[in-house]
Amino acid sequence: MARLTVNGDELVMGLAWWEKLIVRHRDVRVPLAAVERVSVQPDWWRALRGIRVRTRALAVPGALCLGVWQHGTGQDFLALRRPRRSLTVVVDLRPAAPYARVAVSCPPGSQTVSAITAALHRQRRAEAGEEA
Repeated sequence: MARLTVNGDELVMGLAWWEKLIVRHRDVRVPLAAVERVSVQPDWWRALRGIRVRTRALAVPGALCLGVWQHGTGQDFLALRRPRRSLTVVVDLRPAAPYARVAVSCPPGSQTVSAITAALHRQRRAEAGEEA
């Protein structure tokens, strides 16, 4: 199952080997500077928008959405499952990023959102310190 982590100044969506094989994609790496907003959705399907790119995505209706989804304002990279009790972490990105959004299903009690927001605060404080 895919996981969001912070590695230095990058947000990384680490994919399992079988996910990489299915969507023909390596881990998704996005600079923290490109992150606009991090939110949590209680329902996995709320993160979906657009249609899947057939050669780079897998959709099992009501159960799994994995890969690239195309929509009017760009592309999203999703790793969403319909587990019984989980949340969906949605990261909206700035226009310069390779995707408009990345979203991943996380187990309850996961520290994913707090780790990402803490890293964003550290980076933005460092940028503000450099500008001063």
